[in-house]
Amino acid sequence: MGPMSRLFGTDGVRGLANDLLTANMTLDLAQAAAIVLGHGHAPEGRRPTAVLARDGRASGEFLGAAVAAGLAGSGVDVHDAGVLPTPALAYLVADLDADFGVMISASHNPAPDNGIKFLAHGGRKLPDRVEDEIQAVWESGDFRRPTGAEVGRISLLTDAEDRYVLHLVGAIPQRLEGLRIVLDCANGAASGVSPDAFRDAGADVQVIGAEPDGLNINDGCGSTHLEPLRRAVLERGADLGIAHDGDADRCLAVDHTGREVDGDQIMAILALGLKEQGRLVDDTLVATVMSNLGLKLALREAGIEVRETAVGDRYVLETMTEHGYNLGGEQSGHVIMSDWATTGDGLLTGLMLASRVAVTGTPLAELARVMTRLPQVLVNVRGVDRSAVGSNAAVRAAVAEVEQRLGETGRVLLRPSGTEPVVRVMVEAATEETARAEAEHLAAVVEQETALTV
Repeated sequence: MGPMSRLFGTDGVRGLANDLLTANMTLDLAQAAAIVLGHGHAPEGRRPTAVLARDGRASGEFLGAAVAAGLAGSGVDVHDAGVLPTPALAYLVADLDADFGVMISASHNPAPDNGIKFLAHGGRKLPDRVEDEIQAVWESGDFRRPTGAEVGRISLLTDAEDRYVLHLVGAIPQRLEGLRIVLDCANGAASGVSPDAFRDAGADVQVIGAEPDGLNINDGCGSTHLEPLRRAVLERGADLGIAHDGDADRCLAVDHTGREVDGDQIMAILALGLKEQGRLVDDTLVATVMSNLGLKLALREAGIEVRETAVGDRYVLETMTEHGYNLGGEQSGHVIMSDWATTGDGLLTGLMLASRVAVTGTPLAELARVMTRLPQVLVNVRGVDRSAVGSNAAVRAAVAEVEQRLGETGRVLLRPSGTEPVVRVMVEAATEETARAEAEHLAAVVEQETALTV
């Protein structure tokens, strides 16, 4: 039998619970992680420790039990933190000086899905090569099975939420007294902890989407469905609304008029705030190539450089770590503030955004106006040779021509899909009409030049 395809995706192992992710498979994966992340890190003679958390999915109960059994059976002590956001787990792994962490969550996916992701010592995401090591041990089935006093113990971490809330409230520069905020917790992992954090920070809080029943996570609520939050903000006359996703590592907002404030606008507001405090390292923000050009133009005017990475929060994090930058993120609202967190943290992002409103005494709607979102048109061209796009002379010439026409007020991005014969053509321009016309023109060139012959 040849080597299996890669088990880990961009955010751990994810799939339909009890289909791809069975209790048996999860148990084995935990045993493999115990060897690579536990015994590979802890000094000889000390039992390794791990922190375990999950979001509110029903399947997280049996998968969490399988992980705990796999770890303890491999000689790892387990602190079970229960239902908690991913960034809370990351914080606790560092705070408790545990050897690693395990999160059972499929983030913004529907309830039947689930996932398992591992965090290394210090609460950091794993590099690909460590994930590959875990997969290799998992495939080999060569696990540790200690006996007697060597087996791991499982204990409940009863103060997990309190530790995390204290950490969050301690990070904000200004308390939130006088602010009326609506929180949409996506019936997910933040349902208990986010309202506590915002209330402890002094805000007047109304909560929606915080009644997880195991099956309603992300269901018509949270950062993927902003309509209920918009309605609640307008009905309540709130100053702003914050929406989390299922595992609360991201956050989107709406202003008092019900208008969405996306990840790019949130990053612009936070970058300007940090620069004002003299805390933005090298006056630089790290964002992906999908961030709106309006972000770059607005920050350039304020003397802030935007460093671009490939799409995916792991690439943002890599660039931040390599150069010591302390603010980065994605348009989806996945924002990393590395002075306080090792990963994207939707609660921290939301609190910092609200704190900015409090510090400046300025409504969120006005703060968000610092950048103008340029119209962005995306056209998917199907049935083409995605590998030929970069090298095709006619396509390159057409792109150069469009770039020249758009000048400083627009840009072009051609992204081959990683998985199917599709090329995504994205054009930003000063008007929707220009963006659409240029995107369709380029899509036609790509189709003509790189069509797959049947």
